[in-house]
Amino acid sequence: MQQESVNNLAEQKRKSVNTMEFTADGRYLRKVRSFVLRTGRLSEAQKRAMNENWHKFGLEHQAAHFDFPAIFGNNNPVVLEIGFGMGRSLVDMAKQNPHYNYLGIEVHTPGVGACIAYALEQQVTNLRVICHDAIEILKDNIPVESLAGLQLFFPDPWHKAKHHKRRIVQPTFIESIMPKLIHNGFIHMATDWQNYAEQMLEVLSQQPGLQNTSSTNDFIPRPDFRPLTKFEQRGHRLGHGVWDLYFIKK
Repeated sequence: MQQESVNNLAEQKRKSVNTMEFTADGRYLRKVRSFVLRTGRLSEAQKRAMNENWHKFGLEHQAAHFDFPAIFGNNNPVVLEIGFGMGRSLVDMAKQNPHYNYLGIEVHTPGVGACIAYALEQQVTNLRVICHDAIEILKDNIPVESLAGLQLFFPDPWHKAKHHKRRIVQPTFIESIMPKLIHNGFIHMATDWQNYAEQMLEVLSQQPGLQNTSSTNDFIPRPDFRPLTKFEQRGHRLGHGVWDLYFIKK
């Protein structure tokens, strides 16, 4: 029975992320989330990567804070990335920076499977992944002053004005991140939606504990250490702009 549960882990994750929630009297509990639940079918390779290697790479939402030194087996700085997509750029960064530990959160289960598969291919060990709502992970599991940085690359733009409240970058989100960052910890964001870039800049600039590293006090050129994704390359070919923001906790 235990082995069967392990073999079905990937499929269980796919279903559990999309589980409906109800109040005590049976009414559907509708949460305003900052992401779309795209729980598509996993390929056989993605399933196999998750089922066979979750014990190496996967972390679960829990009632207590994570113990990062115990999880990673060292005291290296921890960088959190929210919404890593298919995970290629996250794995590439982890491989390029072995002196850092990387923690990625993604609710799209095929992306989690693809990330683990690529991490195995690249022999990356300084990476852990979570398939859960990032807001709950931040609240329940990330200790105070435990993160060297936060990465948020190309989050869902919710481009319609009436949906802007669903964007993850809001003052309350930044306020929840601030205590988790160490002194001089960074917040690095990137988007290809100018309107969202402007909102990000406004929200980050209004946080008194942050300092913009831009010489013009707005955006920075794409730094070499942020890998160019296929999504971003396609945008460049289509003439889309990309805006990077890099702030430091004072």
